[in-house]
Amino acid sequence: MQTRIRSVGLRRSGNFLTGIALLLATFFSSSLPTTADPNSVIATAASVNNKSFKISDSRQVSQPRRIEIDLSQQRLRAWEGKKLVYSFRVSTGKRATPTPVGRFRIQSKYRTNRMRGQGYDIPDVPYAMYFYEGYAIHGAYWHNRFGTPVSHGCVNLPVKQARKLYSWTTPGTLVLVQR
Repeated sequence: MQTRIRSVGLRRSGNFLTGIALLLATFFSSSLPTTADPNSVIATAASVNNKSFKISDSRQVSQPRRIEIDLSQQRLRAWEGKKLVYSFRVSTGKRATPTPVGRFRIQSKYRTNRMRGQGYDIPDVPYAMYFYEGYAIHGAYWHNRFGTPVSHGCVNLPVKQARKLYSWTTPGTLVLVQR
């Protein structure tokens, strides 16, 4: 469910009613799993005594965030503007089940998720961040071969590193996958 701009009209004046209206609008605009249209603006608006107040989403940052995945180096780098925030060894897709190359965006996030496909059925996959169809960046508790392509196309991280990245990203975060 996408977050949309919501307007609340109040006939009475006062900060208390404005605060209640903004709280309710914010509360009813959130949902799980978190998804977003990267082209949408997330905001809440209220009108009191013909005055408009706009409150931007607190997750916005001054520098754009992006994740770069280098398949040849088996490395994920997370950037905030020109500042390198994280650099982790990963395990991407095997030759028979490659990780897709291109420009994507985080579409949805799940704290835990069951992943199934031909030849695998893994419950409770932690910190899944889907970026293209069934492909995700996520934690992997079932192997420790990071730095080697062993997945069915997803980007595997150690669980502790996946948790950090999961907390750092928002839906719409740019993901660049290159050879």
